[in-house]
Amino acid sequence: MNRLFGAKSTAPKPTLNSAISNVDTHVASLDVKLSALNAELTTYQTKLSKMRDGPGKNALKQKALKVLQRRKAVETQRDQLQQQSWNMEQASMMQDNLKNVMTTVDAMKTTNKSLKQQYGKINIDKIEKMQDEMQDLMEVGNEIQESISRSYDVPEDVDEAELEAELEALGEEAELEGLGADAQGTPAYLMDEAHPPEFVDEPPEKDKLQQAAG
Repeated sequence: MNRLFGAKSTAPKPTLNSAISNVDTHVASLDVKLSALNAELTTYQTKLSKMRDGPGKNALKQKALKVLQRRKAVETQRDQLQQQSWNMEQASMMQDNLKNVMTTVDAMKTTNKSLKQQYGKINIDKIEKMQDEMQDLMEVGNEIQESISRSYDVPEDVDEAELEAELEALGEEAELEGLGADAQGTPAYLMDEAHPPEFVDEPPEKDKLQQAAG
C-alpha cells in the first residue's frame, strides 16, 4: 500500500539556509570542474601552438573545441546556480526582516496593553481634585506665615509725623535732665579730699593721705 499511494515523509522540511548551503556546495563542485577543464584547454593550446598544420593538429583541435564546449555548459550551470543562491539569500534576508518587524509589533502590542492597564487605573478627576486641595493648603500655609510674622511693636497705622514729634520730645527731656544735673554741682566730698564723706567713721591719717597721693 505504501508503494502504491506513498508514505508520509518524516524528513524535516528544507529551509532557505539549508537550500542555500546545498546550492553553494554544488557551485563549489562546478568550480572544481571548471578548473580541470581550463587546465586541459591550456594543455591543448600549448600542444597546438607547437604542431604543424595537418590531420593530427585538426584532431587535437576538435578535442579542444569539445572541452571548450563543456566548459561553457558548466559555466552556464554555475551562473544559474549562483543566481539561485543570490535569490534565496535575498528571500532569507526578507524573512529575517519580517521576523524582526513581527517581533517589534508584538513588543509594541504588549507595551500598549500594559500602558492601557496602568493609565486605566488613574482617575484624572481625582488628580485634579488633589491639585486643587494642595493649592488651597499652600494658600492657607501662606496666610499662617503672614499671620505669625506680623509685628506687634508698632501699629501699622501710626503716623510718621507723630513718631518724629515724640522723638524730638524725648531729646528735649534728655537735655533738661542734663542741665539739672549740672545745676546740682559736684558733691562736696569729691571736691575736697581732706573732708571724708559723712558715712566714714574716722578721718584718714595725714601720712596715709600723702602716701596715697604720692
